[in-house]
Amino acid sequence: MGKVIEDAEESVATLKSEIKALADGIKKLDASVSEATATRKEEHDEYVETLAGNSAAKDVLAFAKNRLNKFYNPKQYKAPAARKLSEADQIVVNNGGTLAPTAAPVGIVAQAQAGLMQVGVAPPPPPEANLAYKKSGEAGGGVIAMIDLLVADIDKEVQIMEVDEKDAQKDYESFMQDASDKRAQDSKSITDKEAAQAETETELQTSTDDKKSKTIEAMETAKYIGGLHEECDWLLANFDARKAARTGEIDALGKAKAVLSGADYSLVQMSSVHLRGAGHA
Repeated sequence: MGKVIEDAEESVATLKSEIKALADGIKKLDASVSEATATRKEEHDEYVETLAGNSAAKDVLAFAKNRLNKFYNPKQYKAPAARKLSEADQIVVNNGGTLAPTAAPVGIVAQAQAGLMQVGVAPPPPPEANLAYKKSGEAGGGVIAMIDLLVADIDKEVQIMEVDEKDAQKDYESFMQDASDKRAQDSKSITDKEAAQAETETELQTSTDDKKSKTIEAMETAKYIGGLHEECDWLLANFDARKAARTGEIDALGKAKAVLSGADYSLVQMSSVHLRGAGHA
């Protein structure tokens, strides 16, 4: 019984240790998931911001290229959409006035500059001072080619970013799935081990109660055996006296039986005395 209780206590201690280890592991896993989620969000936000900057940079480069085409390649120039006039501008036009030229939106320019800095390229340099001495097609071709090169660099950068973003998202989703599976498995293990612990503790309590009951029973048995020993010792110590007394009792019972059968016990006794006397003579 003692071995059974020791084994049960050791099993309960082991289960408690394993449950604690699993619970600590789940806490660390949850912390890793939170950290990975925060990192993925930061990376995605940076990707979106950089993508917006690159898109704005391409818009401004396209705007600049179109303006250059107006001067160097008129056939490739694309006129801007018709300007929607305000009520005041419409009055100016109706009266024969001229509206101020439309400039590129300031916000787009700022975004384009930021986007060009992000992709690691500088804005195109201003036209050289001696452009007037070169053919218009040659000068325009050089600047436009540079703009096309910048756009190609931006497109390449965007492709790399998209691949990196896709791979990062795929790795994150894979990690989240693995973490979810691991958490579910560990949670189930905790549930199973807690059930095993409860069952073992019940068995341990039952064994402890049985041991206590058997201990009390053994004490009562020992007490009873001790009493028997005392009786036996008394019987052994008084055996001869009890044997003699028993013999006397049997003789007395025999005489009593003879009397009851009608014999004159006194004559028998006197005859017995005379016979013993004659014997002595």
